[in-house]
Amino acid sequence: MNRKKSREVAMKILYQMTINEGGYEEAIKNYFENSEYNIKNIDVEYIKYIVKGVTDNICELDEKIESKLINWKINRISKINLSILRLALYEMFYCDDIPRRVSVNEAIELAKKYSDDSSPKFINGILGNFVVD
Repeated sequence: MNRKKSREVAMKILYQMTINEGGYEEAIKNYFENSEYNIKNIDVEYIKYIVKGVTDNICELDEKIESKLINWKINRISKINLSILRLALYEMFYCDDIPRRVSVNEAIELAKKYSDDSSPKFINGILGNFVVD
């Protein structure tokens, strides 16, 4: 099973949840009903774990993000970048089997693929603060 692809799917579901109302179970169900992903190549349980974990801890994750913003408010962060940051921070603080640097690197790669040119540097700037903490 591909953890990288699973992480990408989890981020897409988290992003959809910032746009559409509904719980994480519904968001996961809708994603897989409307997706062309071959679920044999991804870890569905990992995706559910991440999406549920981010949802359950969203206030704490957002507080961590806000604590590193200088002259910014969290509502100014694009929804895609916010989804990437939440996912990475959840992995960093709740997934002991994933080194923090791996979570940061994977978040940067997601930003390169799904966001604008300035986003990888922004994502790295925020998450880098938590690698040494």
